Amino acid sequence: MKGIKKFGALVMAGTLAVGMTACGSSSSKSTKTDSTKKETSNMKVAMITDYGDITDQSFNQTTYEACKNFANDNGIKFTYKKPSGDSTAERGAMIDKAIAEGYNVIVMPGYAFAGAIVEKSGMYKDTKFVALDVSEFDLTDYAKKNNKQFYKDNVYSAVYQEELPGYMAGYAAVKMGYKNIGFLGGMAVPAVQRYGYGFVQGADAAAAEIGATDVNCKYVYAGGFAPTPDIKAAMDTWFQNGTQIVFSCGGGIFNSACDAASAAKGKIIGVDVDQKATIDGKYGDGLCVTSAMKGLGATVNTLLSDIKDGKWSKHAGKIETLGLVSADDMSKNYVGLPEDSTVFNDTFKKSDYEGLVAKMVKGEVKVSNDTSAEKPAVKNITLDFQGNLK
Repeated sequence: MKGIKKFGALVMAGTLAVGMTACGSSSSKSTKTDSTKKETSNMKVAMITDYGDITDQSFNQTTYEACKNFANDNGIKFTYKKPSGDSTAERGAMIDKAIAEGYNVIVMPGYAFAGAIVEKSGMYKDTKFVALDVSEFDLTDYAKKNNKQFYKDNVYSAVYQEELPGYMAGYAAVKMGYKNIGFLGGMAVPAVQRYGYGFVQGADAAAAEIGATDVNCKYVYAGGFAPTPDIKAAMDTWFQNGTQIVFSCGGGIFNSACDAASAAKGKIIGVDVDQKATIDGKYGDGLCVTSAMKGLGATVNTLLSDIKDGKWSKHAGKIETLGLVSADDMSKNYVGLPEDSTVFNDTFKKSDYEGLVAKMVKGEVKVSNDTSAEKPAVKNITLDFQGNLK
């Protein structure tokens, strides 16, 4: 992933309790070391897709490529499994299949895995479950609703402060000179909402900063994460009626947004990964202005490296929230805009972006992650909140 090159210190927001005690005798230390060597030498990694595929140019593909590259570089056996449908049972069946085939590290991208993790972690206590974007609420809510005991000691999940790159994207769009902007979210799930509410906050702040009173933002949820004619029609209407740029946030729906933007000579902001090469490669150079990113690949690399090196205990049983950790070195942050591919201009330079990040790290710019209100609050821009497409 461009722009986020390595995984630095972890920022912990919530921890699923896990107790670690030190062994006192030299003989027990020797036994533990031998056990670790044996365990890591047998490490086999399986990645399970959620309801998408490894060619989705988003969560699944990024996770798959990170796992595959790590396995290739380290001589570790790797596979991936695609569930036959979009259900907890079908995702769980792929976990069963992978473990039956001898895979002992299971990597899962997306909140949809909460149920499968709760169902399977206690069944396979010797398996290490690594999740991306599965929140503590997702896990405990499923367990409560389904009257399940959640065995958590072999589970790790990284979640991200989506509101931060969302804010950066909204701020950048307005500072670049776009006055008619839009947010297209897949579904009103927490991660998408945080992106959207952050986007609106950033646009609102930028409008205040430059004294603009004519910034308009349309906001809608598509009701799914796959491209559809309905989404394309809605985006056609937006662009034909003056929308200049849309932050497309939700898996494959960016294809519908890009189709509409390309026809109207509009612009797109990508999500989760640097989507410029993908979008511009298909639709022509310049369609994608920037992307609001998470360090998915970097997270995978660090977790798999630590498992390989016998350091799983650093992560087991924890949910950690990753965001900004450096005001000076953008490569250490787990969220952000891609400096290499963002289309900076005279009103929003690379130095302006780095200055914004520094202010966010220092607490001079605060971004709320509260999505409890039905729609984002604004002070300086006009928000056209359209709810769900259907």
